[in-house]
Amino acid sequence: MIGKLTGTIDSVGEDFVILDVHGVGYLVHCSARTLQELPAVGEAVVLAIETYVREDQIRLFGFLADIEREWFRLLQTVQGVGAKMALSVLGTLNHNELASAIAMRDKAMIARAPGVGPKVAERICNELRDKTPEFSAVDRALVRLIGAVEEKSAPRTVADAVSALVNLGYGPPQAAAAIAAAVREAGEGADTARLIRLGLKELSK
Repeated sequence: MIGKLTGTIDSVGEDFVILDVHGVGYLVHCSARTLQELPAVGEAVVLAIETYVREDQIRLFGFLADIEREWFRLLQTVQGVGAKMALSVLGTLNHNELASAIAMRDKAMIARAPGVGPKVAERICNELRDKTPEFSAVDRALVRLIGAVEEKSAPRTVADAVSALVNLGYGPPQAAAAIAAAVREAGEGADTARLIRLGLKELSK
């Protein structure tokens, strides 16, 4: 199995690069983001490789960082997500953005990836939310609050404040983040009206 390739870029296609390694040209499939970040044709590059071996073909997938390859593998543990869709997600969101979107349950951000519908985006959030917090820079307290709101176990005042901001047109992740900041400032005993006021103040920054 091939785990890494070091060579020079021979040519770049729509979703692949031909990597020249000592005179042998390897066709390596990459995300749109990876293709944009590659050096120019003729220059050297090191790619982390995921190798798929099937009866009728061998396919190589390339990444500029090992963590991207880990996300590629992780995404495919989700029902309905194959290699093509995983590359689409990684081409739309970098690994930090993806980790944050999952932590914040931001299904709309994940659904921006071509070919990813709302149901698949929701499955990605649900199935990976316990596997990815270490990759995210999002405040753990905020992650817990968003989970509590979704699971309807948050305090009534907090849930009502988040709901009020959503009704004003803010996205659920934005609303939850603002109310989490409000709770930190005012304390868990604050009433709904105060949390809403502080949440709106946070959103106006």
